[in-house]
Amino acid sequence: MSNTAATASSAGSAASGGTTASTGAATTFVDRIDPFTKISVLKRKTKRSQGSSSSSRYRTCSDVELQPLPLLKDVTAQEQEELMIRKLRQCSVPFDFMDPMAELKGKEIKRDTLNELVDYVSTSRGVLTENMYPEIIKMISSNLFRTLPPSDNPDFDPEEDDPTLEASWPHLTLVYELFLRFLESPDFQPAIGKKVIDQKFVLQLLELFDTEDPRERDFLKTVLHRIYGKFLGLRAFIRKQINNIFLRFIYETEHFNGVGELLEILGSIINGFALPLKNEHKQFLVKVLIPLHKVKCLSLYHAQLAYCVVQFIEKDSSLTESVIRGLLKYWPKTCSLKEVMFLGEMEEILDVVEPLQFQKIETHLFKQIARCVSSAHFQVAERALYLWNNEYIMSLIEENNQTIMPIMFPALYRISKEHWNQTIVALVYNVLKTFMEMNSQLFDELTANYKAERQKEKKKETEREELWKRLGQLEISSSGRGKPSAALISVDNNNKTSSNNSLDSVQTAVTTATAPIAAAPIAASPIAAQQQ
Repeated sequence: MSNTAATASSAGSAASGGTTASTGAATTFVDRIDPFTKISVLKRKTKRSQGSSSSSRYRTCSDVELQPLPLLKDVTAQEQEELMIRKLRQCSVPFDFMDPMAELKGKEIKRDTLNELVDYVSTSRGVLTENMYPEIIKMISSNLFRTLPPSDNPDFDPEEDDPTLEASWPHLTLVYELFLRFLESPDFQPAIGKKVIDQKFVLQLLELFDTEDPRERDFLKTVLHRIYGKFLGLRAFIRKQINNIFLRFIYETEHFNGVGELLEILGSIINGFALPLKNEHKQFLVKVLIPLHKVKCLSLYHAQLAYCVVQFIEKDSSLTESVIRGLLKYWPKTCSLKEVMFLGEMEEILDVVEPLQFQKIETHLFKQIARCVSSAHFQVAERALYLWNNEYIMSLIEENNQTIMPIMFPALYRISKEHWNQTIVALVYNVLKTFMEMNSQLFDELTANYKAERQKEKKKETEREELWKRLGQLEISSSGRGKPSAALISVDNNNKTSSNNSLDSVQTAVTTATAPIAAAPIAASPIAAQQQ
């Protein structure tokens, strides 16, 4: 029995050894073909073991154990600088927040140290020596700058889905707070700061605006605005890089989480532009800000975008025509929500437009407004009609009623009789009443002209129906005599007729001939005479 077991055991070992050997041989063979196989497999396994990508921190420093340092207030003034540098280097150590229970002591030490540094920089004077600048920026860079993780949801919709929050936020928020206190300190010297806060630093800062976490984007907005204000040499670079981000967003990706925050910064920047505006700034308005209106996710940043556009028009009224024509070019055709937003922005623009500039765009603008008023979507029609509640816009309309009333009247009169929503009908009646009070003589003329046009249209419709009725009778008669199902009827300018056996010619005649011309020759045609 024991011999049998031993034999089986040895056989199993041999088989196992054979399998191992063959696996090793196979691995060696594959490695010769693709030497990166082991590395790629290892990376996949490592990434799977790290779980969700709700944190941008994959690095862990379990081999570094933080130890509490003395408080800055407990050491002499001569020792404070050295101790602060030690604390800054201690705060450069990142932690893994994916595991809430990992390295609790180290996380707590770092949090306490960051809080102490924030208070120290805020309340103490003379602590920002030249040696401190690179140490502070190095600590900030090691904590903030990282590759942002892909979204947990590949179909992430910023308007519908909740954003993925940064797991390491308990430390990040204190780092941002320290950075702001550093920039806002009375002791801060831009001449020294520009050595460490350079173009590369700003570029990395701008990349962070794509984070899904709105808390971080809010801090970034304030930080970038402070940098723009402190460093004059970086201003053109910052504007250029924001311009590049927007162009990539419009024409390539249509995805960038921080568009609203960047536009908010720009609104403040535009407000400070000196007059006359540089050509560079005007090009930015026409080539970047106006095309931003065509992106699908406009609702996420429209308020900030509209503010920027209005700021430009307030600075230079001659830009009004370019802006209005640009908005009309990108006016939404199928999205009612975007139409409502466009109408709201248009009201903000008209609120600041000058009367002379208004006259240049009134025709094209009110043709679009007439189409909006005629919309079957009641929110679009309602928002368009609310323009008449604005006193300044009403004054512009009254000054130019000879041009605007003929454009708007047909749509308003038709809606007053046909629109399904009674609220819209009531608003239309108010607008018509306003027009009548503005210029009663023109109103009466427009009413008479509209009714006359309607009578002409009804007459044409009746004649068209009569034509089709006769064609139908002709087809029935021809079929009863064993002739082709339709005869060729061709109507020329001299009201002559001829016949043929082609159905296509009948269709051509009907579509090309007008009803009044076509009706008479049919009755006098040879075919019709034969039928009688």
